[in-house]
Amino acid sequence: MPVTRLSALDASFLAVETPTAHMHVGWVAVLEPGADRPTPLFAELRDYIASRLPRAPRFRQVLRSTPLGLGAPVWVDDGRFDIVRHVVRGRSRRLGDVIARFMSKPLPRDRPLWQICIADMLEDGRIGVIGKAHHCMVDGIAAVELATLIVDPEVDPASPEPDGWVPQPPPGGADLAIRALGDLARRPLDLAAIPTSLARSPGRLVDAAERGRRAGLALLDAARPARSSSLNPPISPLRHLGLRGRPIADLIEIKDGFGVTLNDVVLAVCAGAVRELLRGRGERPIRLKSMVPVNLRGSDEPGELGNRISFMFIDLPCDEPDPVRRLAEIHMATRERKRAGEPEGADDVMRSLSLVPSPIRRLVSRMIASPRAFNLTVSNIPGPREPLYMAGCPLIEAYPVVPIADRHALSIGVTTVGDGAFFGLYADPETLPEVDGLAEQIGRSIDELLELAAQSRSRTPLERLITSS
Repeated sequence: MPVTRLSALDASFLAVETPTAHMHVGWVAVLEPGADRPTPLFAELRDYIASRLPRAPRFRQVLRSTPLGLGAPVWVDDGRFDIVRHVVRGRSRRLGDVIARFMSKPLPRDRPLWQICIADMLEDGRIGVIGKAHHCMVDGIAAVELATLIVDPEVDPASPEPDGWVPQPPPGGADLAIRALGDLARRPLDLAAIPTSLARSPGRLVDAAERGRRAGLALLDAARPARSSSLNPPISPLRHLGLRGRPIADLIEIKDGFGVTLNDVVLAVCAGAVRELLRGRGERPIRLKSMVPVNLRGSDEPGELGNRISFMFIDLPCDEPDPVRRLAEIHMATRERKRAGEPEGADDVMRSLSLVPSPIRRLVSRMIASPRAFNLTVSNIPGPREPLYMAGCPLIEAYPVVPIADRHALSIGVTTVGDGAFFGLYADPETLPEVDGLAEQIGRSIDELLELAAQSRSRTPLERLITSS
């Protein structure tokens, strides 16, 4: 695999990692032991995962810094790769305890930046498979795709052929320095070529103006300060994942009933749940600025690692008591931002960071990840809908783990897998001990909108939103 340098966006996730903010994305999969067959042992599951590594060569690569910090780190083959360091066993019989212990530890940077924990001794007889990979390596979509590398659409798939992998010697320090200097030298040349390119193609000039407008809107929205909230205190390195699963049909019924998108429904039920959390704390509910990742990965990029996401900022109207009005506000806000091209503009902003010196990139990355920029992250990550199996065991639940930056006590992710929608509420349990209650409140928020959708079927979706707004 050729040497690949981290993009500006990938490198930003390294820059914002701290001892209390671990920048790994992840998932929690729950497997049911297969009927009429023995439950696989830990060693069998580890060997099963190892046999899938040829599908993702990056899993056997490690980051190497460039001399004198001349450029972003590069991926090189790990000559000391050992599957034993990456697939470990969870000893607790409680899934929540295994998740908390595993997710509270950062990934060591002297080895490939991923790890999987197998909890094969759970009290209910099921098997938990918990995975994490550094955000500089994958975004949420790619993390789900990587999770699907260790599952199969058949109960008894054919065994993968060994790839005979032999690590390639990493480039020396001098070679890395020369490559980095070459990249640095190309930046001013690329910038200098822009006016000539635009002059030769007036169409590009129009496109550049439009992209500039979108980037400006994205910057203005990012610079809009988030309100001070109890969800943004100093945090500890400890983590807990609140779990809540629902049939995806419930969310689709709300979506179709009110004529909105599935992402609008996710944001609305999260707003309703967080509203009740704040009220339960004796606080006055306020509008909270949420960072909403947007997938920019095209259909021709499946399986590509690195980050191909952008973001937009949506205010969660937690101060609004009426659930349909909350949904209407969110629907209008997401529609306006997408029409204005803000996600694409934010992507251009992040790409332009590759043209500025590293200290400025790190400063911008930390500003974007600060509580002044947003209060919490809400991410909707679509997953596969067909039945999946790992070593003959059906996959029955799959929850996402969306990382939290410093001074952010909560992130909410939802993955749609099979017939289910699975909410993962990732939190610092010291500053947000109510996270399991918040997960329960997600369910009540869905029930509330389901009931209102059923009551309003006599009117068109647009009439319902206008009447309720």
